[in-house]
Amino acid sequence: MQNTTHDEQLSIPDSMVSSQVARVRLLTGLLQGFALYYLYFAGQSSAWPEKLPYVFMPLLMVIIFAPVIFVSSLGHIKNSVILRWVISASVIIVCLSMYDIWRAGFVEYINPDTQLLPSPELFFVMAGGLFIAHALVYSATADNRLIARYSTYFESAWKLGIQLIFAELFVGILWAVFWLGESLFILVKLYFLQSLLNEKWFSIPVSVFAFSFAMHITDVKPGIVRGIRTLLLVLMSWLLPVVTFMVAGFIISLPFTGLEPLWATRNATAVLLGASAVLVILINTAFQNGEVSEQLTRIIRVTTRLAALLLAPLLLIAVYSLWLRVQQYGWTVDRIIAASCLLVSACYTGGYVWAAVEKRGWLNRIAPTNIAAAFLVLMVLVALLTPLADPARVSVNSQVNRLLDGTIKPAEFDYDYLKLEGERYGLNALNSLRATWQGADASLVREKIDATQKKARQWEFELVDELKDNTHNITVWPKGSVLPAAFIDQTWNNDESTWKIPECMRYKGSQCEAFLIDLNSDAKSEILIISKEQYGRTEYLRPQIFMQQPDNQWALIGIFARTNEHCVDSMYESLRTNTFKLVAPAMKDIEANGSRFMFVAEENYDLSCSSELLQ
Repeated sequence: MQNTTHDEQLSIPDSMVSSQVARVRLLTGLLQGFALYYLYFAGQSSAWPEKLPYVFMPLLMVIIFAPVIFVSSLGHIKNSVILRWVISASVIIVCLSMYDIWRAGFVEYINPDTQLLPSPELFFVMAGGLFIAHALVYSATADNRLIARYSTYFESAWKLGIQLIFAELFVGILWAVFWLGESLFILVKLYFLQSLLNEKWFSIPVSVFAFSFAMHITDVKPGIVRGIRTLLLVLMSWLLPVVTFMVAGFIISLPFTGLEPLWATRNATAVLLGASAVLVILINTAFQNGEVSEQLTRIIRVTTRLAALLLAPLLLIAVYSLWLRVQQYGWTVDRIIAASCLLVSACYTGGYVWAAVEKRGWLNRIAPTNIAAAFLVLMVLVALLTPLADPARVSVNSQVNRLLDGTIKPAEFDYDYLKLEGERYGLNALNSLRATWQGADASLVREKIDATQKKARQWEFELVDELKDNTHNITVWPKGSVLPAAFIDQTWNNDESTWKIPECMRYKGSQCEAFLIDLNSDAKSEILIISKEQYGRTEYLRPQIFMQQPDNQWALIGIFARTNEHCVDSMYESLRTNTFKLVAPAMKDIEANGSRFMFVAEENYDLSCSSELLQ
């Protein structure tokens, strides 16, 4: 065993592949696919556990992640260790999922029967965290020690990463083949494959089964994984000199430009963190497993050491930038996440600078730094996904404390933030402030909190039963005009194309403006509706045109073509004051064999404000 390479330890040679391992992997993928289909079926038909969010969502997350861990572990980890690891991971997944539901406050505050899906933050953070944790467990088992050798971590993490990427790619290619076959059969008027592909009982299990199959194939062909990894690392390492010189140039320019232009961007911390992350990634493409230094060219070796040193000024500027924002405006969700990233960045920076100043060897201290950073990332992720450092909890406490200690006046406080970003903690804070606030501003505080509580949160989409229930949110122009009765009485929420309809016609609280304009000179007014963003903070241009049909039903017939942003305000004002005019198109349409062909401007064509087009 002493002469066995790490690659051989972490892979199953073709001759040693157990047919039993293959069967168990494929059976696991098939069972996972049917389990996911059942949850989809339950969500569509209100079967168990659709009305139990604290059961449905944790079960969904376990079924998504636990089988992948199991399939990846088979053949590499002892069965007893696999069982303990899968159970431990499942318990963590269930706990974090249940907290994700609880913190949203939706079940208790809004609708206790609502089926919830995992928040995007939970899903992607959990995916990343489980990948890191699985690579650590995988490597520790391979070396039979709590902390494995760095070369083992390197091999296992890259192997797992490439396996996952190729499995996803294989599923995508499989569906491309299916769609090709569907198109071929449609050519001869056979639609059975099209119908089959649209059936969820087929598409979900097949996709998941294909994913497990691809995981197995890439596992028994380790040479493919090593070849791809080597090529990718060599290519990416040659990007390091380019990025290093750009970052060095940026830092050298700061004494001449000052930091004010940086602060004016309002996203300096994010950009600096991104630059640091790119440097860390590229440094590792050169460092690899720590045993390739002799194979690197001199320019790669020099720029790698320089890049490690450049992490320090980037970190210091990013920390100072975040500190200024927190001093001015307190903690927010985004700033807490940025602070967490800075903590991880500080770990990398300290270790890499320590490695760069070492004279003996070549950056040998990067290895222990990467291992320490992996464990730190896991701890940070767990803290962010639990009450320990939940960004919603910490930010709500920070903002409320700024209000209580007088840092910000009640009239200037952002009450909307507590509801829109504060999750359960923000809702509780609003209720507490409303009940306990005393003094001259008490009525003002209650009034603002009442207005905030009437607003929809980002995920609260309460459908309008009938449009007439929401007409108070539609401003009709010219002033004094009213929407046609047939338009108001028409049902808009039972059509497959409902998603195309303006939000004010679908959701309570959404606002828009309606303009009655005769666009085709038939003595009948069409309705031009311009929506406001759902949360009322900004407006975006999405003018939609409705026309009454011969059967007296109204239908969406078109939208405005792309419009220059600097034209929007003037167009709004002209529509409201009735100072606009209808003009012929800048280019005429083409009619051929009874069909009309219309022109719209290309995206790269700069339309002037006087030549907007309709499509």
